[in-house]
Amino acid sequence: MVFDAGHYDVIVVGSGHAGVEAANAAAKRGAKTLMLTLNLDMIAYMPCNPSIGGPAKGIVVREVDALGGLMGKVIDKTYIQMRMLNTRKGPAVRALRAQADKALYAAEMKHQLEQLDNLTIRQTMVEQLIVEDGVCKGVITETSAAYYAKSVIITTGTFMRGTVNIGEISYQSGPNNQRPSVKLSENLEQLGFKLVRFKTGTPPRVHSQSIDYNKTEIQPGDYDPGHFSYETEDKIIDQVPCWLTYTNEMTHKIIDDNLTLSSMYSGMIKGAGPRYCPSIEDKIVRFHDKPRHQIFLEPEGLNTEEVYVQGLSTSLPEDIQEKMVRTIPGLENAQIMRSGYAIEYDTVVPTQLWPTLEVKNISGLFTAGQINGTSGYEEAAGQGIMAGINGAAHALDLEPLILDRSQAYIGVLIDDLVTKGTSEPYRLLTSRAEYRLLLRHDNADLRLTEIGYKIGLISEERYESFKRKLNLIKEEQERLAKATIKPSDELNKALEEINETHLKEPIKALELLKRPEVTYSLISQFTPADQDIPRDVIEQIEIQAKYQGYIDKSLQQVDRMKKMEDKKIPENIDYDAITGLKQEAKLRLKQVRPLSVGQASRISGVNPADISILLVYIEQGKIAKTE
Repeated sequence: MVFDAGHYDVIVVGSGHAGVEAANAAAKRGAKTLMLTLNLDMIAYMPCNPSIGGPAKGIVVREVDALGGLMGKVIDKTYIQMRMLNTRKGPAVRALRAQADKALYAAEMKHQLEQLDNLTIRQTMVEQLIVEDGVCKGVITETSAAYYAKSVIITTGTFMRGTVNIGEISYQSGPNNQRPSVKLSENLEQLGFKLVRFKTGTPPRVHSQSIDYNKTEIQPGDYDPGHFSYETEDKIIDQVPCWLTYTNEMTHKIIDDNLTLSSMYSGMIKGAGPRYCPSIEDKIVRFHDKPRHQIFLEPEGLNTEEVYVQGLSTSLPEDIQEKMVRTIPGLENAQIMRSGYAIEYDTVVPTQLWPTLEVKNISGLFTAGQINGTSGYEEAAGQGIMAGINGAAHALDLEPLILDRSQAYIGVLIDDLVTKGTSEPYRLLTSRAEYRLLLRHDNADLRLTEIGYKIGLISEERYESFKRKLNLIKEEQERLAKATIKPSDELNKALEEINETHLKEPIKALELLKRPEVTYSLISQFTPADQDIPRDVIEQIEIQAKYQGYIDKSLQQVDRMKKMEDKKIPENIDYDAITGLKQEAKLRLKQVRPLSVGQASRISGVNPADISILLVYIEQGKIAKTE
């Protein structure tokens, strides 16, 4: 017998990396929020790699923080190693990566949520949605509790009909031997959702004291570590190293000889796996001529001896895993504490969603995270905060928020999902962003803090600090644009040391800063500021000076793109009535139901000729209405 367990504005189902951001955002927007989780001890748990960040992903974490999310703050408090990647490359591809203490990270995230106003957290299993006349009105749990809300956000990760596979062994399970969610999957199918099966996997974990680190290469953290959150002031200097080793011919032979025993290659697993994070079996098959593959040994925390063997994700039988691991230098006597496994799970085909992450056919229902076909904690967090923002907006009758592709990697991620869909676990890459010079690690706050403040996720104190930074950048740029630097022996000697040509005529300081090897530090020796300039302000001044031409070109492209985005497609448009559209284009347009011509142009199967026809049809419709 179902009983009324309470009424809320927003219900969040799940407490992984999408769920925690959704709950935080909804509660901060003023929505009375309920988060339901299978296990209170597994909030924001890292079942796979205990790390945050990396190329593109690290920028998403900065964007989540700039909007008012939690991931950046929590990892800054709980990392055991921090590194800036791609430092020798341009600013568009630089990104932070942190090795987390996975236990501390989960505990800190749980504590952050427990302190939030407007948020209630309950441990239970959700089995069914309450849907009436195309409107989601709540959820029903396994204990027959009915919770009601104006918005429901599903963030179930890899739990829906999760199946763990190790060799020929297969059993129903979520990650880390948690209970899977079976009835919710069945309920979604009954409601008309199209679901597909995806697969991901993890490597073995080995005991640290059984590793011979003398046979590996040390990978230390940065001497002066950066931070993900714009609010972080303290740095963790006492860091823990990771270690690098490699597979070899013996490793590859064991894998080759036992491929048919792998769940991936025996036919047991039907779901698509992640192309950009393949299993070791996949690597050996796809890159057969490569003599070795990198293996990183990454500690899982300060108070555990478990070490994550990154690069060795596998679903081979346990006895074969043991043989394989012990062929790797440094791991000859390794003791496996947890075996690697593959997990297969249900995902929602994401073209069933609007760009707000609301389900097209069920009002008030949102989905976020790996349920939408993505891989990675960061992609989940990016979707989670947007689903929380828009779930609260739906419940409180506020304007929804959609980030476009020129504003954030989060915008690229969601647009790709809802417009193109995905046939495999989706991973963000810098190459997916056509405006990546605008979407940098260093400027996430300049792009998104104003938005976060307007929707109530950024505090007044933080916003005032942000405005001071903006003013300082502007003032110093104006000072450098006016300041003149004259040629001198001292200056030319300094320029010679960095392989820059001598200065023969006086030049404005900002112009001199445009030279590739000239730094703000050098400029300030000859025209010092009358106050201390923070490092992040200097970074903005340098990047904007050196890349202004490229940035201006990108902004021109954005203007052209926005003209297409501003051309809205009528909600009641009949694509079948448009003469000249290819049949494939009609099918895809009806499936995605794009909101703008710009979005329509990115749909797979819709070509430029179809867009031209669509534009003419829309314009003719406007003329007809005018007449």
